[in-house]
Amino acid sequence: MLMPKKVKYRKQQRGRMTGKAWRGSSLAFGDFGLKVLECGWITDRQIEAARVAMTRSIKRGGKVWIRLFPDKPITKKPAETRMGKGKGAPDQWVAVVRPGKILFEMEGVSKEIAAAAMRLAAAKLPLPTKLVERDGAQ
Repeated sequence: MLMPKKVKYRKQQRGRMTGKAWRGSSLAFGDFGLKVLECGWITDRQIEAARVAMTRSIKRGGKVWIRLFPDKPITKKPAETRMGKGKGAPDQWVAVVRPGKILFEMEGVSKEIAAAAMRLAAAKLPLPTKLVERDGAQ
């Protein structure tokens, strides 16, 4: 799973998810991309599941870029634990995404294959997405 090698602080507050993504909102590497339409958290497991679905769908042809990284720790207290006694231990890592962020990019495949692969990847994610393509794409 994706996670930072080392962090300065083990625990973070939840934060707010308002506004649009200005950075990472245009295609930088590939010809096709998967753009998210709402704010939310995407976990390391969801990113990995989407990546596996995409690479299997294109049968290891073409190239895939992952444009997000889970760098926010989410804590969880054990089940059936009384309130208090501090914040729980870090449980998983998430990436905070805002509308307009490109999650994955792909090149080296036709538009039909890319659309099918991105549709499979989008099914693994908790947020609505859309396929975007570069102007000069095949």
